[in-house]
Amino acid sequence: MKAFVGVTDNDWFRFLSELPEIDEVNFWQPSATQRFQALNAGEPFLFKLHSPHNYIVGGGFFAHSALLPISLAWEVFGEKNGAGSFLEMRGLIEKRRPSESLSTGDYHIGCILLGQPFFFLQDQWIPVPEDWSPNIVRGKGYDLTTGFGKKLWEEVQLRLQGRIDLEKQIREGAEEGPHYGKPIVVAPRLGQGSFRIIVTDTYQRRCAVTNERTLPALEAVHIKPFSDSGPHMVQNGILFRADIHKLFDTGYATISPDYRFEVSRRIRDEFENGGDYYAMHGRRLHLPVQEKLRPANEFITLHNENIFRG
Repeated sequence: MKAFVGVTDNDWFRFLSELPEIDEVNFWQPSATQRFQALNAGEPFLFKLHSPHNYIVGGGFFAHSALLPISLAWEVFGEKNGAGSFLEMRGLIEKRRPSESLSTGDYHIGCILLGQPFFFLQDQWIPVPEDWSPNIVRGKGYDLTTGFGKKLWEEVQLRLQGRIDLEKQIREGAEEGPHYGKPIVVAPRLGQGSFRIIVTDTYQRRCAVTNERTLPALEAVHIKPFSDSGPHMVQNGILFRADIHKLFDTGYATISPDYRFEVSRRIRDEFENGGDYYAMHGRRLHLPVQEKLRPANEFITLHNENIFRG
């Protein structure tokens, strides 16, 4: 199991550490040209402040990475980008972005999506490992099973679990210190923003019905509605063009168990229209290559039986 220690904008950290009950964050990279690929889903990503504050101050669990237009990153994550407004976010990013790449346009930034973020109080900050070089600009990976990485992960565990462990020791009168288990991958609980971006990328940024690729027109859809306890998971998601999303949510369209698009006859009955949609009726959906990422039958059946108007 691996971890990555990322050099963190100090203002970004301070802002997010003060947000209550935050479930996800976007750790942005100001001038990234490639997706972050140093971790697998569920492995920890830790925050290290800029010098002279050579401490690890928190982290989260890696969910996904993407290159996104800055406007979309703000639309999806809002304050979870570590800023109170879009203009403040641009200011933080452009402070770290090479001057020759500055633009008033909708430039792309690297986005590292982290679930279950945690932030340490200052008296819990962890000094960087002894092998950390002051020349590191973006970050450094560690093997958590050996050497400096193992020691670092023990310190992180102590802060995340120590209070519970110590309370238990006090109740039971135990004298020994906390135990450290083998590092395990944590399946990150996705927030709304991460769900949206992961579904968008899983469907290769194409509408599952029309193959439309205009990103602002595409929306990640919960098959079982989130308002009805539908989970933020890829198997409960699909990518639709905005108008098809609206029809799907209101029951005028659905998808069949064999992954075809179906349109309700009630569009014609109620609106005397719908020709463009009926032309798509029965069309096979564009789906992820990996079957495990496709919509789950349990969610499709729920939509067919409880939402679709038939």
